[in-house]
Amino acid sequence: MIPATECGYWDKMKTCQVVMADLTDLPSYHRQTIPAAYMDRMGHMNVRYYMTVFDKATWRMFADYGLDDAYFSKTENGVFVLKQFIQYLAEVRPGENVAVYTRLLGLTDKRIHLMHFMANQDTYGLAAIIESLITHANLKVRKAVPMPSEIAAGFRSRLVKDQHLDWDSPVSGVMYS
Repeated sequence: MIPATECGYWDKMKTCQVVMADLTDLPSYHRQTIPAAYMDRMGHMNVRYYMTVFDKATWRMFADYGLDDAYFSKTENGVFVLKQFIQYLAEVRPGENVAVYTRLLGLTDKRIHLMHFMANQDTYGLAAIIESLITHANLKVRKAVPMPSEIAAGFRSRLVKDQHLDWDSPVSGVMYS
């Protein structure tokens, strides 16, 4: 049995689904100290800033695979978010440090299915999870188009690694790659 302090995500059956130590095997695309400006009237980080933190991680991940400003300008391609499902698991307060870890869940020639895990580095717990389905698109015609093979190959390589992890992601069940 996993001690409560080491589990980041419990399922309905009170079984640990994500052990915090497993997250460190995933790439971390964003880390930051939460500024006071992110605080809401409840004294914790406002929901819109969870999205800001996750968004920063997404853009950093995209850049690592070649989906950066130069690519978008040169190709007139971009990305659109199709679906997102977020779970808020624990408060994050101003002054606390968070890290976002990312796992790829699925990939087609046009779509990327991923999950970001926001870990509170001060409490050693999982603060939030976001599952996203994103499509590669041509911005001129505003339609989904396949990713270039070299970019898709990078994502595919990461996906293979993530599919061989010995733990399941707590997927929402409402997204399809």
